[in-house]
Amino acid sequence: MSSENGKREGGGRGAEPPEQLALIRETVRKAKVPRAKPRTWRGAALAKELPVARVVVNKGVLHLDQFFDYAVPEELDTVAQPGVRVRVRFGAGAHQVRDGRREGGRLIDGFLIERRAESDYSGPLAALADVVSPEPVLSAELLGLARAVADRYAGSLADVLQLAIPPRNAKAEGRPSPEPLPPPPAPEPGTWERYARGAAFLRSLAGGGAPRAVWNALPGPHWADELARAVGATLASGRGALVVVPDGRAAARIDEALTALLGEGRHALLTAEAGPEKRYAQWLAVRRGAVRAVVGTRAAMFAPVRDLGLVAIWDDGDSSHSEPHAPLPHAREVLLLRAAHDGCAFLLGGTSCTVEAAQLVETGWARPLVAPREQVRVAAPLVRTVGDGELARDEAARAARLPSLAWQTVREGLKSGPVLVQVPRRGYVPRLACERCRTPARCRHCAGPLEAPEQRELRCGWCGRGAPDWHCVACGSVRLRAQVVGARRTAEELGRAFPAVPVRTSGRDHVLDTVPGRPALVVSTPGAEPVAEGGYAAALLLDGWAMLGRPDLRAGEEALRRWIDAASLVRGQGEGGTVVVVAEPTLRPVQALVRWDPVGHAQRELAERAELGFPPVSRMAAVTGPAEAVTALLAAADLPPDAEVLGPVPLPPPPAGAPRRPGDAPPGEVWERALVRVPPGSGAALAAALKAAQAARLARGGTEPVRVRVDPPDIG
Repeated sequence: MSSENGKREGGGRGAEPPEQLALIRETVRKAKVPRAKPRTWRGAALAKELPVARVVVNKGVLHLDQFFDYAVPEELDTVAQPGVRVRVRFGAGAHQVRDGRREGGRLIDGFLIERRAESDYSGPLAALADVVSPEPVLSAELLGLARAVADRYAGSLADVLQLAIPPRNAKAEGRPSPEPLPPPPAPEPGTWERYARGAAFLRSLAGGGAPRAVWNALPGPHWADELARAVGATLASGRGALVVVPDGRAAARIDEALTALLGEGRHALLTAEAGPEKRYAQWLAVRRGAVRAVVGTRAAMFAPVRDLGLVAIWDDGDSSHSEPHAPLPHAREVLLLRAAHDGCAFLLGGTSCTVEAAQLVETGWARPLVAPREQVRVAAPLVRTVGDGELARDEAARAARLPSLAWQTVREGLKSGPVLVQVPRRGYVPRLACERCRTPARCRHCAGPLEAPEQRELRCGWCGRGAPDWHCVACGSVRLRAQVVGARRTAEELGRAFPAVPVRTSGRDHVLDTVPGRPALVVSTPGAEPVAEGGYAAALLLDGWAMLGRPDLRAGEEALRRWIDAASLVRGQGEGGTVVVVAEPTLRPVQALVRWDPVGHAQRELAERAELGFPPVSRMAAVTGPAEAVTALLAAADLPPDAEVLGPVPLPPPPAGAPRRPGDAPPGEVWERALVRVPPGSGAALAAALKAAQAARLARGGTEPVRVRVDPPDIG
């Protein structure tokens, strides 16, 4: 109440005396002042020793990808140590100087890199505004890793640090971490005995060695326990271990296996499901050395594990390992950098095998870790195929969109347990292929995929050249196909055919972790298959052309990976486990599934890509944006002499109603994409050239969005 109001109301009951009113005004005035308002430190004394702080600010623009020097006030001398979070004023002009200190600009967060006696900058420095927390979260090792990742992916250090260091949580930071436990005893090999060099790999880890292996895991439920034993062997040597998995379900399985093997308190689980406070507390426990082992999803690839002895990644072909935020690193490549920089062991595992994994073995950088064929035959289910010929002759397939063999397999499987049915998710669009032999249609110039937008003439999706006289290089046919053959409404058809059997679904909206071992039909999209107690009795892999015909260089590899992941949940052949795949049996991925030979498939894919100059044998970058901006950036870039520019070509607009993904053109705009390809050894030069050109464009005030992505996972 103001004094004027008091007088107007005649000084009635409730009027305050002048002294109390003055106190209220002062309280309100102080409440409007931010409690943590940083100071300019005008006239304040500086630290007597090392009065200059070198800071990286949280601005991810490329032309500001450098360190900035700030003065250290004497009051902050004790807490302003390398690695802490700081607040600084950024953007003050040279004319904003008072009492020898630069002032102005806006407050921004950053990390203190080092303290120095002198600055390389000759002008007046702004002072550190504040030290947010005395907790040193950025170590020299993590800084070096972030710098290497930024350089490899043509990005900025600030962007990588935002991925590597989680947001601060004061409550978690104020709690002490537990005391570290002594190293556990080395575990027994267990099911690692099934692999030719499995026991030797564990012995090397337990003895302090740094073996590097590409592990083709046998189907079945044992892979989580085998990863846990590799972590336990590393901990037994007194070193730390890091395991990166594609999703929270896989992390939970390894978490359970580690707890059963080593007990509580020896590892941290870093997943988004934990919540910010718990996750930051776990991250701090790792940084402080209280915990020496980490299991987590993609962001855990930067976890600051002390004395790192092993980095491992499971199912590196899963798209979840590819970071969607700048500079778009892949977890596999980050772990490879860590293994090289720290000299630690490396383990890449999965039931399938990517071309990148095959290349690591081909170059001799890693050794293969595989099981003998007799072990594969025991663990893998029986795989049967249904091709186009069988579908054409099958009355049941024409009437109900499901072949007779699939009906019989479901009926037999339901007698002893659940049956898994895998159907491709919406959005699987097939690419063009030869109608007779199914060989993908590719450009004669650059071997890119051919497409016919809006049913017009053929053209290359990479370089844009036309292909009016295309014919198949394998069989000479001139006819193309792009239709998907197989069942579409699988769940409805099966539900009507087996009315007494429960039907459960697992997909994007609702993903099941596990299902009981009772008879049931489980319809799932790829990657969402739940684990069945005791394993599935059978599995149907439907609409094979929907995955094999995707417009992607990795279509065959991805289809085989999805099939093998699903088939690995089925009981072994000795227990009657059967898998039926609806796809042409002569195709290479289908044959690899029948023989259960993902390694051989990856080796053949690698040889073919080497012949055609495809990644990973070559290095590639994608430049995307408005046509004029893409052309200008490529013209300004000092590309390596051996660089080959493919395109640019227009990008197809995203499907109507689909969510906008990072890198998509704004609604109503048409963007173009150019691919830049270089041979091995020129990848670093390519990334540096594109980064320099992008930084120069932004420094000149370029406003049109241009996206540069090194090693894009999908290039067509």
